[in-house]
Amino acid sequence: MAAKREKASRAKAKAQETEAQEEAVAAEKREDKVNAFRLSSVATMNKRTKAAAVLIALGTSPASEVVKYLHENEVETLSAEIARIKSLTSEEKEDIINEFYEMCIAQKAITEGGESYAKSVLDKAFGEKKAEDLITRATRKIDGTPFSFINEVDNRNLLMTLQHEHPQTIAVVLSHVSSDKASKILSEFPREKQIEIIERISNMDKANPEITAIVEKMLRNKLAGTYGSTASEPEHGGVQYIAEIMNRIDKISQKAVFESMEVTNPELVGKIKKLMFVFGDIVNLNDTEIQAFIREADTKDLTVSLKAASPELQERIFSNMSSRQKEMIQSDMQYLHNLRMRDVEAAQQRIIDVIRGLEESGDIVLFKGGDDEIIA
Repeated sequence: MAAKREKASRAKAKAQETEAQEEAVAAEKREDKVNAFRLSSVATMNKRTKAAAVLIALGTSPASEVVKYLHENEVETLSAEIARIKSLTSEEKEDIINEFYEMCIAQKAITEGGESYAKSVLDKAFGEKKAEDLITRATRKIDGTPFSFINEVDNRNLLMTLQHEHPQTIAVVLSHVSSDKASKILSEFPREKQIEIIERISNMDKANPEITAIVEKMLRNKLAGTYGSTASEPEHGGVQYIAEIMNRIDKISQKAVFESMEVTNPELVGKIKKLMFVFGDIVNLNDTEIQAFIREADTKDLTVSLKAASPELQERIFSNMSSRQKEMIQSDMQYLHNLRMRDVEAAQQRIIDVIRGLEESGDIVLFKGGDDEIIA
């Protein structure tokens, strides 16, 4: 009798276990169905709607920080799109943020290590199928940027390819690379051609898309096999961009270019110089701004830079240091001898780069116009 009861008990337990398993499978199917519906609603959004949805999902404060980096026309477009979106459910917000996050991860992985590296990382994070989809979408977006491959081309190969091209073609290409790379390439051209390229870049607010596409295709064909799959953000033409290039060119070339251009185009020289920032311009910063870059700058760079600085500039910087830091740098300066000018200029350029970074973050205002009141 006891054996029969035990057998019945086991059968009942097994039946309950089977029922629980079936219910779990059914629940999972119901959840998959709900998720499929949720994801499909996000999937049907166009790019502008998704961008607007991301801002909504982020919330007011984070979204306002993002908007600071957008152009006016982009803000206008997104504002209109946000107004069109009546509401987003909490699930839709979660989905859009997840998709945005996944795309950010994919693009970062591709940019840092190429497609093979990205596939390895994304396979582990999201699974093979999801990884392939993300890589396809992220690669399509990166490759859609004009001249996205240029910053990965060796300078020598790029120079050899461009050296016999028309100055306008060279200007179009250099306006799409980093200012540091453009300065290195530009400094290798003969002086007369340098000036012509500079003037063409300065006048280039936006290149004709059709011409850009033709030049890009030509360059891709000529440089096939000489670059990797990563990409950097494109630069743009105009006086501001050429000022960035001139800031990075070696001082001898910079002086020679300006002297030649003073004869042919003094007005442009004036515009470029107004947008440039050199080490000596630090005297025009206020005490708070000087203290800000001192905190960020490398002490060795400060020591080398101040060794060759004017007494006025030395005093401005020392007066904004702690007594201990001032004594340490002044002591180190006494033992610095036979400095090469290129080493001094390199140290000063690194400090300028620190100051530029602080300008971008809003901690420093480099160019204070006469009508632009600064409130501390």
